[in-house]
Amino acid sequence: MTTGGFSSKRLARVRDVLGRHVDAGDIPGAVAVVARHGEVHIEAIGNLAFEGAGSKTPMAADTICRMASMTKPIVAACVMTLVEDGTLRLDDPVDELLPELADMNVLADPKGPLEDTVPAKRPITVRDLLAYTLGTGMIVGVEPGTVPIADALNALDRADPEPPPDEWIRRLGSLPLVYQPGERWMYNTAADVTGVLVSRATGSSFGDALRERICDPLGMKDTGFSVGAESISRLATAYQLESVTGQLVVADAPDGYWSRPPAFESGGGGLVSTADDYLAFASALLAGGTHRGKRALSRPSVTLMTSDQLTLAQKAVSEYWQPGYFDDIGWGFGMSVRTRRTHLGPSVGSYGWPGLYGTEWCNDPAEVMTTILIIQRAHAGASLPISRDFWTAAYQALDD
Repeated sequence: MTTGGFSSKRLARVRDVLGRHVDAGDIPGAVAVVARHGEVHIEAIGNLAFEGAGSKTPMAADTICRMASMTKPIVAACVMTLVEDGTLRLDDPVDELLPELADMNVLADPKGPLEDTVPAKRPITVRDLLAYTLGTGMIVGVEPGTVPIADALNALDRADPEPPPDEWIRRLGSLPLVYQPGERWMYNTAADVTGVLVSRATGSSFGDALRERICDPLGMKDTGFSVGAESISRLATAYQLESVTGQLVVADAPDGYWSRPPAFESGGGGLVSTADDYLAFASALLAGGTHRGKRALSRPSVTLMTSDQLTLAQKAVSEYWQPGYFDDIGWGFGMSVRTRRTHLGPSVGSYGWPGLYGTEWCNDPAEVMTTILIIQRAHAGASLPISRDFWTAAYQALDD
């Protein structure tokens, strides 16, 4: 039997995948969405937690989870609404709204002393923030104490107490850029800078701007930077692997970080959401900016966001976790774009992005297909086995 372009018999393997990992104790629960040609299949299995009240509460499509870096595409979409209404221009410098990042200096040697700098050759633009080419960002694979700028950026990201946006951007602006603006792609920091830009451009909090411009139009009622007391019972517990014992331990409980509004609303990874809400966002992009008759973005904006924005020269010098990272993917605005198919999974032209706690999302325009996986276990920089198993199960079920 075929339904929505899937073999119903083969689609059952998605639930089998989730169940296998829950039964093995890898995760307490999971939610998966496989949608195509207007048909939506949601599989929820297991519970919100291994312990406490959450161990008795089943995972569901409205379970609230930490999206981590799946925040980034939503932030980019919000910026495009500001471009559409003329508040921002893609190639304008950010100097007026973010004077802390005007007239920047750049390290003469990316691994050298912070005082050894040269002037930036040009200003940082809005496009740089969306394409992650502003010249600074996450530096991975270096030992603490060996690269001064890496230590300085890590200290900024892990500041305790958490600074409010104006103080955070001031501290970032006091550091030199690692590379010249536009020279190469660097992860994460651009999304946090973008959040400050949106707040100043709209004259509201970043969270209020996201709600007004993206979440409310798309009916994303459970998406935000914290969880209210009335909904906290739906927030799943997040876990991580303890490096010494190899055991799963709680990384964030329902009464933890997201139980109260943060001082800094992080565009890089601060949102919580649900499978239902994120499906609304993904469906809107797949449909050219509309969902259930409500338009959040124009079709040209969606096309721009989901097209590879990096040049070959930028890719040649850019890395993330390992050399050759951009052999198979590019980068649009706030998300990756697949440029070569390498597994039983997303087609060329597919776009999306994962999050730290095991959340993943992809739109595949060639198959008119959306896939979402939501768990709450930190992946520590490498995809968990459930991720590859999920993509395989979803794509082997295609029936036309």
